[in-house]
Amino acid sequence: MTFRESLKMALVAIARNRLRALLTMLGIVIGVGSVVSMIAIGEGSRLASDALIQSAGANMVTIFNGGASAGNPRTGPLPVLLESDAQKIERELGGSSVLAATPQNRTYRTVVNGNNNCFTTVQGSGVQFPLIRGWRAARGRFFTSQEVRGLAKVCLLGSTVRNNLFSEKEDPVGRTIRISSVPFEVIGVLEPKGAGMLGDQDDLVVAPYTTVMRRLQGANRIQNILVSARPGKSDLAELEITSLLRQRLRLPAGAENPFLIRKQDDLVKLQDRQSGLLTAFLAMAAGISLLVGGIGIANIMLMSVTERTREIGVRRALGATRALILRQFLTEAVMLALLGGLSGVGCSHLAIWGLKRFFALPALAESWVVGLGLGFSVLVGVAAGLLPALKAANLNVIEALRYE
Repeated sequence: MTFRESLKMALVAIARNRLRALLTMLGIVIGVGSVVSMIAIGEGSRLASDALIQSAGANMVTIFNGGASAGNPRTGPLPVLLESDAQKIERELGGSSVLAATPQNRTYRTVVNGNNNCFTTVQGSGVQFPLIRGWRAARGRFFTSQEVRGLAKVCLLGSTVRNNLFSEKEDPVGRTIRISSVPFEVIGVLEPKGAGMLGDQDDLVVAPYTTVMRRLQGANRIQNILVSARPGKSDLAELEITSLLRQRLRLPAGAENPFLIRKQDDLVKLQDRQSGLLTAFLAMAAGISLLVGGIGIANIMLMSVTERTREIGVRRALGATRALILRQFLTEAVMLALLGGLSGVGCSHLAIWGLKRFFALPALAESWVVGLGLGFSVLVGVAAGLLPALKAANLNVIEALRYE
């Protein structure tokens, strides 16, 4: 008997008891559908989280003042970073691991335009800010290096701040607003970026870091340095920046760094690890349905062997080998599981569409997820059908022929 004939006989046996077969496949349908849906939701959430992190700027590395034991609780971290460090990092590491670097100072201030005001983040940066953050101006322009050196009172508004201070018909470019009590000319409006890991990315004002540092904060030291590493070279950038700063600070071997370096890639890896654990947990929980479905298939196949005992005896008497009987019942069990798996995949795609359409939940059923679901269903079919198939193959011919 060929495999094609075994497959045909399996389909005939399934069609002979349609209702029983449908009820048997229901556990596999629910199991595969749940596994595919849960993994798709987990994968979609992971990609959405990665996109949020990447929206802050690709391959970003941030250097902060302070280290494991630097500074003290009263005065805070030691201000070891200099404005010139950013230029030195960009100049000396630009050929290997770094694309751009800029000093940064951040504060929170009330921004006022006429009778409208809002409390927002004021981000002080250099001219490399749009390159590092991947942020363009929807209207107007960014400030120049001359304006940074001259402590120019110019700024760009995030879309949220623009909507809070100006009406929809007003053009903010060229207008003067007050940040605290200092007047600033609006020279641009940033394109919307939406939500980020720390909230609304558009709720900010960007100005030259020199202006923010000296005119708003009354300080003379920068808070951190923002660096854009070359693609795939974040780890190398961290090592080279550490070496460069330690050399400039003349730290002896073994001394702790009085600065901290945080890579965006570390956040992505952490998020991926957490998403992977959550997805695995959800898939394992959903996989319980597959186990229940496998038990259902084993039960129905054992019943089928009992009902067809005389048929098995006749086939054995006519020359069918034990291997052929084994293959026949194993094929039937696998077909039940595979048909249930295909139905489960179809149901999962319908569920994913509904989640996206009505609940805006991120879900992505990639081909490997579908293949994984179908593979599990086939394995369940083999495992559930093996014992009944062995029982059928090992039936005594004489006893089978006498069975009523």
